[in-house]
Amino acid sequence: MLRINDISYAVAGRPLLETASAVIPSGHKVGLVGRNGTGKTTLFRLIRGELALESGAISLPAGMRIGGVAQEVPANQVSLLDTVLAADTERAALLAEETDDAARIAEIQTRLADLDAWSAEARAATILKGLGFDEADQQRPCSDFSGGWRMRVALAGVLFARPDLLLLDEPTNYLDLEGALWLESYLARYPHTVLIISHDRGLLNRAVGAILHLEDRKLTFYQGPYDQFARQRAEKLAVAAAEAKKQEARRAHLQSYVDRFRYKADKARQAQSRLKALARMQPIASPQEVALRRFEFPNPEELSPPIINLEGGVTGYGDTQVLQGLDLRIDQDDRIALLGKNGQGKSTLSKLLSGRLPVMKGRMIKAAKLRIGYFAQHQVDELHVDETPLDHLRRERPNEAPAKWRARLSGFGLNADQAETLVGQLSGGQKARLSLLLATLDAPHLLILDEPTNHLDIESREALVEALTNYTGAVILVSHDMHLLELVADRLWLVSSRTVKPFEEDLETYRKLLLSQEKRPRETAALKPKRLSRDQLIALRSEVRKSEARVEKLNEMRDQLAAKLAAPELYEDTRIGELETWQKKYAEVMDGLDRAEALWMTALERLEAAEQTG
Repeated sequence: MLRINDISYAVAGRPLLETASAVIPSGHKVGLVGRNGTGKTTLFRLIRGELALESGAISLPAGMRIGGVAQEVPANQVSLLDTVLAADTERAALLAEETDDAARIAEIQTRLADLDAWSAEARAATILKGLGFDEADQQRPCSDFSGGWRMRVALAGVLFARPDLLLLDEPTNYLDLEGALWLESYLARYPHTVLIISHDRGLLNRAVGAILHLEDRKLTFYQGPYDQFARQRAEKLAVAAAEAKKQEARRAHLQSYVDRFRYKADKARQAQSRLKALARMQPIASPQEVALRRFEFPNPEELSPPIINLEGGVTGYGDTQVLQGLDLRIDQDDRIALLGKNGQGKSTLSKLLSGRLPVMKGRMIKAAKLRIGYFAQHQVDELHVDETPLDHLRRERPNEAPAKWRARLSGFGLNADQAETLVGQLSGGQKARLSLLLATLDAPHLLILDEPTNHLDIESREALVEALTNYTGAVILVSHDMHLLELVADRLWLVSSRTVKPFEEDLETYRKLLLSQEKRPRETAALKPKRLSRDQLIALRSEVRKSEARVEKLNEMRDQLAAKLAAPELYEDTRIGELETWQKKYAEVMDGLDRAEALWMTALERLEAAEQTG
């Protein structure tokens, strides 16, 4: 278990943590949340021992292995598969050790068996595949891949090494939707403790069972996934606000009495008594709650539909065709999410629609006066780091007044100080806001967003959802954030097999298809399952219901055991035996839950396939 006891730490005189405490029970999956800049990454560095505490202590069990992703793997000639295999340093050292001592040989073999060393290559390959690398990719050297892809290799390495405490800092920022969904599933089954910094609500709802909230320099542990935490926090804020209001009314009443009577002889003593009461009253402040930082997208004038019509389109790079047979239509009120595994052509389609790639064959008709805004994550890195946001707007809008520039920046959550700060000194979220402002400056009729939520905290992501909801132009969206896609997109296009087709199911169906390793959408499946009889269908539906009931029961048991393990008194020295018993039961229930969920998914897939043929 991880114990954090009354720790304090400051950066450049600014306190990030003040007598903060928390206990993370062994085997728990915990999401670490808090606004940008509150010190989440600093807390990780303190846990790893990279920074020295000013006071307090962080204690871990002796011998606990801590793992995380600090940087991308080097661009060397080692294959991806060998790079991941080498990440388990203990296994690599045992395999390389040479000895004639029979006892030592027996120890090595026993430990290799404990590490499941003989299935290592298969496990490493499975992890790499889940993160988007096919068999051919796995044999290629790391130098063949860009920095973002090498970050995935680094993530694969730490997952393969299976540390006792896994610390992950925004791991989905360099994953696509498919990789993010695979990671959710993997972390939910991970056999050890996980602490993950994330602003991805889907991951925080499906992969963790508790939330550690960093706010006001304190840590608060909440049982349950993110949505449950959000409800509890809203209730806490409401109570704090009500108490603060009551106290303010009482304070005003006392101050009024003092102001009226402090200089009157017959009332002076009572007035002094009330002054002392005022001094003793500790202010009840609501937890830090900055107002939702809105985005204000300028709305375009309406154009006659369609704004883009693509017939028999083919596009690619040079003479290489990447996408073909494109028959697509976009109207100004469309909200379209692009689905498809990495490398299938989502970015290629985005570049075609934005005019960055040509139509090699076929034709694309665009509405007259059509304006297109384009945001891609790499554009954040292409901002001028030695200029301020005001400098960027001065270049784009030289004839506008400085007050107009500031108003535009304010509309994207960049205040007066940030407007005059060099871009190189801004946070990732602030840079993303500036890039979004530049992409929407001309009030585009079509806004193409490629991973817009990277570096945005949860409140900013909610603000983006609100802005896109109010925006009157069309939206093409590529994102690993399921929450964003679910709230914004009303049409889904699947980019697969070198073309683009409408995906008629919903996002949850797409998620199930990915997690069940379905190779293609059901409507394009080459082999159709055998039609079942009515009685067989009834039996299959019954099996699905029973499987779901087992999962619900095991989830209830898990929650009850998690609540038991969260009790501080259980960790007293006199109750170590009881603690070990409950931890063993928790591990058994998690193993059973994993198996029950697998059976449920299998039954669901069989039922869906059978009903398709009915």
